[in-house]
Amino acid sequence: MKKYPEEKIITILKEVEAGAKVAETCRKYGISDATYYNWKRKYDGLELSELKRLKSLEEENNRLRRERRKENTH
Repeated sequence: MKKYPEEKIITILKEVEAGAKVAETCRKYGISDATYYNWKRKYDGLELSELKRLKSLEEENNRLRRERRKENTH
């Protein structure tokens, strides 16, 4: 099973959005229809810039949680 980076997933979703058939696109990238629809549910409508911002916020949130846990243990 391949692990696609989120940027590539968005590119794949946009191919179908632009008119490519789901089955053909899935075959092209070696993914199942179920994987495609899971990605669509999770990433549909996201632009690459929004994805980068979301990742940045998630990283910051995780960092703050670690700091808070560290403060609470001391």
